[in-house]
Order: sequence, then C-alpha cells, then structure tokens
Amino acid sequence: MEAAEKEEIRRQKQLLSKNSTYRALLDSVTIGKDSTQFQITNEARKVPLLAEVYGIEGNIFRLKINEETPLKPRYEVPDVLTSKPNSVRLISCSGDTGNLVLADEKGELKCHIMANPFKVDLVSKEEVVLSINAQGQLYFEHLQIPLKQRDGDAYRLYNLDVYGYKIHDKMGIYGSVPYLLAHKLGRTIGIFWLNASETLVEIHTEPAVEYTLTQLSPVAAKQKVKSRTDVRWMSESGIIDVFLLTGPTPSDVFKQYSYLTGTQAMPPLFSLGYHQCRWNYEDEQDVKAVDAGFDTHDIPYDVMWLDIEHTEGKRYFTWDKKRFPNPKRMQELLRSKKRKLVVISDPHIKVDPDYSVYAKAKKKGFFVKNPEGGDFEGVCWPGLSSYPDFTNPKVREWYSDLFAFPAYQGSTDILFIWNDMNEPSVFRGPEQTMQKNAVHYGNWEHRELHNIYGFYQQMATAEGLIKRSKWKERPFVLTRSFFAGSQKYADVGGFIGNPEAELLVRWYQAGAYQPFFRGHATMKTKRREPWLFGEENTRLIREAIRERYTLLPFWYFLFYRTHVASEPVMRPLWVEFPDILETFSMEEEYMLGSALLVRPVTEPKATMVDVFLPGLNEVWYDSKTFTRWEGGCTVKVPVSLDTGSAVGELYLDDGHSFQYLHQKQFLHRKFSFCSSVLINSCADERGHYSSQCVVEQILVLGLRKEPSSVTAHLSDGKDQPVAFTYCGKTSALTLEKLSLDVGADWEVHIK
Repeated sequence: MEAAEKEEIRRQKQLLSKNSTYRALLDSVTIGKDSTQFQITNEARKVPLLAEVYGIEGNIFRLKINEETPLKPRYEVPDVLTSKPNSVRLISCSGDTGNLVLADEKGELKCHIMANPFKVDLVSKEEVVLSINAQGQLYFEHLQIPLKQRDGDAYRLYNLDVYGYKIHDKMGIYGSVPYLLAHKLGRTIGIFWLNASETLVEIHTEPAVEYTLTQLSPVAAKQKVKSRTDVRWMSESGIIDVFLLTGPTPSDVFKQYSYLTGTQAMPPLFSLGYHQCRWNYEDEQDVKAVDAGFDTHDIPYDVMWLDIEHTEGKRYFTWDKKRFPNPKRMQELLRSKKRKLVVISDPHIKVDPDYSVYAKAKKKGFFVKNPEGGDFEGVCWPGLSSYPDFTNPKVREWYSDLFAFPAYQGSTDILFIWNDMNEPSVFRGPEQTMQKNAVHYGNWEHRELHNIYGFYQQMATAEGLIKRSKWKERPFVLTRSFFAGSQKYADVGGFIGNPEAELLVRWYQAGAYQPFFRGHATMKTKRREPWLFGEENTRLIREAIRERYTLLPFWYFLFYRTHVASEPVMRPLWVEFPDILETFSMEEEYMLGSALLVRPVTEPKATMVDVFLPGLNEVWYDSKTFTRWEGGCTVKVPVSLDTGSAVGELYLDDGHSFQYLHQKQFLHRKFSFCSSVLINSCADERGHYSSQCVVEQILVLGLRKEPSSVTAHLSDGKDQPVAFTYCGKTSALTLEKLSLDVGADWEVHIK
C-alpha cells in the first residue's frame, strides 16, 4: 500500500473518531406534497447541505442529501428506478427545536429526525427499526477525493474483470448491487444505496443497548442489551440517495425493492433449459458434432453458445468466414431440432477504419472520451479498442439497431446475445478497467457511473432484440456485469481448470437446481462435453440434466411468480422460515420457491450428507424415493437427495412472445388437495390460452391406506374411473392414464 493511500485511511479514521459535526436545522423545515426538506450544516465548515425525506407507497422511506450550492453538479443515478416512485404525504405529528417526527397518514411508521447531532430513526410500534448516522459518521466531502481504502475491512462495490471469486471475499467482482438485507426474528429490512461510483460497505456487529421508545418521545423508557449491526456506506462521488425498505417480512422487502427497480422480466422458456458453451467451439463442423453428440447420448439441451473466436478478428456483429462460412445454415440445423444459438457481443470495438461498426460510431462521436476530448482507447481482445458510451441514449439506440437482421448479417431469430467484458474490461487500465477520468455523455467522469456501464449495454442489447422482432418476442441476454436489478449465476464445471469426473458430476447435479444452467470452459481446458467422462458419469450427468427438464414447468412457474409478485426463484432458508433461528446462517441449503429444498453435495467421496429440514409442522418428502420426514430436525440422506413437496400452481403460455402480457394469452391454474379430493381450478380469470397440455399422471404422497376407487369428475359433468397403483411402503398413490385437460376445471375423488 502506497504512503498516500495509508494517509487517506488515517485521515478517514481521524474524521470518524471525532464527534459528529453535522446538525439538522429544524427551523428550516418545509413540508411539501412529495417531500420534507431541511438544511443540515457542518458545524466545523459551515457548509449547508439539503436533506429531503420522502414517504413512498409500500412502507418505503427515501433520504437524499446533497450540497445546497455545490461547486459543480453531483451525479444522480438515472434509469435504474422503473419510474418516479409514488410519494406518500408525510405529516409532522410531533417535535420541537431538537426533534421532528414525521409519519404517513396511517401512522404505523414514524421517522424521528434528531437535530444535534443529526440522526434519523425509523420507528415501528415504539421500536427503533433502523437508525441513520447513529454513530455520527456522516461525512460529506465537498471536493471529490478518491477512495483509497484497500485494507480488506469493507465490501468493495466496484465492477472488475475478476474471476475465481473466493467465498466470503470482500473484493470487487464482475458486478455490484448496492442493496443490503437485514433480518432478525420478527423483522426484515432493506437498504438500497443508489450510487454508481466505487463504494465501500463496512459491516460490524457488536453488543449494544437497545432502546424502546414510548409514544413520540425520543427518551428511552426501556432498555436492554442486544447485538447491533452497524453498516457504513462510503461512495467516492455522487450524492447520498438511500431507500429504506421497512418490510416487515422478507416478502415485503422483495416487493419494495422490485417496486423501485422493477421485477424480473419473464424469460423465454428455452432459456431455462440446459446451455452448452465453450471458449471456443472451433467452426461449423465442431458445432454440428457437439450438437449431434447430445442426440447420440440422449441428453437434452436447448442452446449452443459461441465465444469470441466466431467473429472476424474479434469484430463483433461479424463472422469468421473460414470457420463459419454459412452461419444461417448452422442456425437452421439448430432450429430443426428446436434449439437456439447464443453469440457473444462485448462492448469494446476494434479500432479499425475498415470495420463499419467502428467507423460509424467514430463518425457520430459515440465513443467514451479521454480527458483531452479524443476517443478513449484501451486494449482488449481485438487489440486497441474504443468503447461506446452507453450512458448516451442516442448511442444505446444506435447499438440496439446493430441487432436488426439487415445490419447483423448471418443472424436469425433464434440467435440471442451474451454481453461479456462489460465492467468494462480494459487490459492495460488500472485494475484492468477504464480510467476514472474518462469522460461520458453529459461531461460526467467515469468515476461517477462506473458500476452502471454494463447495465446500460444490457439495456441496449435487450432493446435491440425486442425491436428486431417488431416488439413481439422476448429477448434473452446474459450480461456479465450487473447493477441493481441484475443477477449472476456460475458456469457448470468452472471456467478454468480441469475438474475431476466426480466434481463435474456434482457440479451438474448442483447446476440443474440453479436458475441458469450452463456448461462453460476456457479454451485452455480439456474438452468436457457431458459424454467424455466414461459411461457411468455420462449416465449421472444425463440424469441430472433430465431432472432439470422434468421440473421445467415448475421452473417456469417460479419465474412467473418472480415476474408478477417479486418472489425470488432461489431463496435462503430464512426467507421461507423467517422465525427459525437455525436457518439464518445456513448456506449449504436453499429453497426453490416454497416447494423444493436443495442441498448440493460439495464434499469429495461423500456418500451421505446432513440436511436440516425446517418447520416443526412441516412434512418433507425425498423427490426420488418418496421417503417421508418430519420437519424440525437434521437427517442423514443419500447424496443424490433433492427434497421437496408438491407444487400448488401451474403457469403456461407460448413460452416466447409478449402475448401473455398484451393479449393475456396465458393459463394460471390452481391445484388444491383436501379431504381426498384434488381440484384443478382457474387462478387468474384474465388469462385465456389454448393449450394441448394434458395431465397424464398424478402422484399423491402420504396416503396411509390404499383407496377402493378413484374417479375423475370432468367439466362437462361426466365421470370417468381412474386407473391407479398404490405402494404401501412409501404411502404413494399413482394415478395413471388420465389425459385431463390442464386448462379445464376438473376434480379427482379418492375413496
């Protein structure tokens, strides 16, 4: 660490060790329709800040702090919020010169603003839910001073070309989401820090006195010692713009965050299948051979991927004419098997006057600039490259037009896009990224918006795929860099190295139960298609991939729920069981929706694993053996276990278009089982979709006695007997040869 960096760390610690010098001037309060404003002053420097408090529908508070008269404007992150949040008028319900209390009309949540030192408490039912500046560590630099802390004490939110993430490491990675969740018994809250510059987040937990407030007084009536978690956010530049998501349940916090940043887009169905990727498949013959290999070995897959070598000298939107002389023919081969193709499109554009993409962007002035006003140039895969300024709406529009079929020669409607290297990666730049003094649209330095560069490329790419289909088809875009509203999942087998066969099999078994399921590897690794590791391992991998496809309707329903209701597809156990302490620190297990508990095998040579089954009143079944367990205990189970319970709903649409949204062409069915009667009914009357899907088989677990008869009551009033088998050992009843229309109302009666 250089001397200058050590001095900056020392300076910050000195500032934080002193008593807070910030005071709220509550005699300056103005309460408007949308916000409450007041001044904050630095007693040492006498520089006024402007604070704005917003009440937002859905139990959200927003606090913005900016200089009242800045030397130059400070950057405020645009485009991340889906729209301007609907404000809830706040009412001053108490206060004096040292204290102001704001509440919404319901009065369920109150915002206590203390004047000296400046402090904000959010209070619910006389309990302090969250405090801002409780330790007096607010510090607002009036000149930009780069963050120099690199001592590992803080989580670093700074998008970097760094792979091989170490578990629990705090370093910067491909992307960052400045969103913190805090959970305890009885309450979940969230903090969304809307800032796109380099940000450090320190988290410390220690014993502290907890105060319980009475009525509207800030004086403590009760106190007890509990653990307290302190979080300190430090951003290099911009303003303080923080959203306080007050829950109180995990589901509430997810909905509050999605209300601000948007819900997960409904993915095309194919994207939930298995993807096969490698850097690189060499040519059309290689693609054809790998594609045929899946058929030969009877392994399902949906998507073939091509990395950077498919292009002409890493010039994106082109094809290597020797390796891929007829890309449309290759895509038609995949189409004939109902498969898709994904190709890479990185943000760096090769500096080459004869490359049309570069020439047009340069002519229009669409590249990020250097401080002298020329195009910023850095080295990446093609060599010397320039970088489109995706923060400029005109650049995003131009870039999206590059995906039109006439512009992207050789592309078809089964071709989708992978945005990689978009942190952005610059090989000879500081920390392998763009210099912070590069200049963007609006004359903003790169330091202000670094973490949303990839976000904007993804936005432009998705828009391009939608436009090329005339706004009819859903896009599929995988982005490496991410910000608020994005998610990241790992490649099966790992990008580098040559995993042993056992590890690869376990990786496939784990990946089959992750939202995104792709096998990938770098060019320096040995080939690792699923059939290259011996007959037994091929069988195990085939079984894992088939399990994925068996559950595809379930996966699709989970994504539908996250799209319409903000319910995460993949959840830590505490989300489903927020009142069970044992789940709070569990990382080996997770839930898919509320139905499946997954415990991947992560130890070599394992034959048994411990699985904690939460919920004293819950019943769990092994999805393969149908073994029944009571919840609230830890059991030893075979390593192939994926425990679960039945799904209660089903969602269907055409799997690829926007007609589910605009024409309401979808089916949403509800399945309920009570008193030995299974009922299929409509869960959303708005939907209408003609489906050929039928229910052929129903499995009922936990039936203690063999029934005498089973009858299906159809929507036309007719009854039909149902064939069945019963296994007393597992208490499993199998109903067979049903052919029941999934879109029609019917009942199955078990006697």
